[in-house]
Formats: sequence, C-alpha cells, structure tokens
Amino acid sequence: MQDEPHNGQASRREKLRAWLDQARYFTEEVYSARYRGAIARARRDEDDLFMLLVFSEMMGLQNPAAYYTLELQPLLLERFHDWHQRMGMEHSPLDHFRCC
Repeated sequence: MQDEPHNGQASRREKLRAWLDQARYFTEEVYSARYRGAIARARRDEDDLFMLLVFSEMMGLQNPAAYYTLELQPLLLERFHDWHQRMGMEHSPLDHFRCC
C-alpha cells in the first residue's frame, strides 16, 4: 500500500514527460515548417553538385568546380600565408607559389 503513492507520482511524471516531449516535437515542427522548402532546395543543390563531381571524375573529366572557384583565388591568396603558418609550415608547401 505504501507503493501506490510512489507509483502515482511516477506515472504522473511519465505522463508529464510524455506531454513535454510531444509539446517539444510540435514546437519544432511548427518552427521548421516554413523553412522546409528552402532546406529541401539546398539539399537538392548539394546533391546535384555532388553528382556532377562524381560523374565527371568517373568519366575522366577535370573537376568542373575549379572553373567556378577561380573568382575566389584572390581572396584565398591573401589568407594563404596565415594558413600555412598555422599548419606548421614555415614556407609555402607549393613549389610554384611562394608567398614568404
């Protein structure tokens, strides 16, 4: 008979925990509902890029992403020196490119 109050409190706790879990799930769904389309589009874009890279390499073509990243080269060159020093290299690891 002494276990009954204990069981009542435990079952109330479990019911409350289940209700809170459902409330958390519902609020997450409500919050993310308006972003589902954007997330799905971004995922499709990433998948498309991955497929392009995999199939082009499989067919023996050069990496097509290199063409699209040429415009980033000036930005990367500015940060290259800091990067190779953080990696523990005193001088540039590239033979044809010296920044020091």
